[in-house]
Amino acid sequence: MELVVLGAGPAYSDLPGSVGSSYLVREAADAVLLDLGQGAFPALAHGIEPSLLRGVFISHLHPDHFIDLVPLRHYLCRAEFQPGRRVRVLAPAGLDRRLDAVYDLPGFAASAFDLEPLAAGSCDAGAFTVEVRTVRHAGESFAFRVSNPGGPGPGLVYSGDCADPDDLRPLIRPGDTVLAEATFGRGPLPAGMPHLDGPTAGRLAAAAGAACLLLTHLRMGCDPDDTVRAAAEQFDGPVTLVRPGDRFAI
Repeated sequence: MELVVLGAGPAYSDLPGSVGSSYLVREAADAVLLDLGQGAFPALAHGIEPSLLRGVFISHLHPDHFIDLVPLRHYLCRAEFQPGRRVRVLAPAGLDRRLDAVYDLPGFAASAFDLEPLAAGSCDAGAFTVEVRTVRHAGESFAFRVSNPGGPGPGLVYSGDCADPDDLRPLIRPGDTVLAEATFGRGPLPAGMPHLDGPTAGRLAAAAGAACLLLTHLRMGCDPDDTVRAAAEQFDGPVTLVRPGDRFAI
């Protein structure tokens, strides 16, 4: 499998070119997408034919994780495919209402997406098995483990946004790659904030026996190098703060 980082930014940023959370996982001709935040659609469409996605998995209903479903919907409806094409979207309940409200148009989302409510468990999406687990963040929120059922190899665990690393621990197998939010950098995490920081992600990766730790979703004002160093103090394996355009073999 290959992980392609389309976007790794937080909800707001002063960094030119910052793009919201979006991660493409590819295996031969198959691909699934984990989140599709602000500004991520151009990178998606540049890299693959978007209508061929086997599934779009939305971790939670904050716009920095789903709002570029709007341009994806426009593309599917206006690209004049013969016959028309649709994309499977798996998300917390209520995504359709939020997308419809953007244009004040009932059926806006359903015109292009086959919407399925997420629930804990596992599902198949093309060449992939995607395990789904609830996490604490905001409303219904989920983390994912993507693996290739054709072999015993490692998987990719994506935290989404998560308040408690213990929610993620059951998803991670030894040797997995962990893609974890580190919103609050080197920490400490302010009381009551439903996010992780670098040291917490590092301790999680170490306890789970992960092969490597990829950090993402760094809050504006946090130092990238300090964040990586703080995570590396807790985890002996490779630690990387991901950026749009990065590619990783899983």
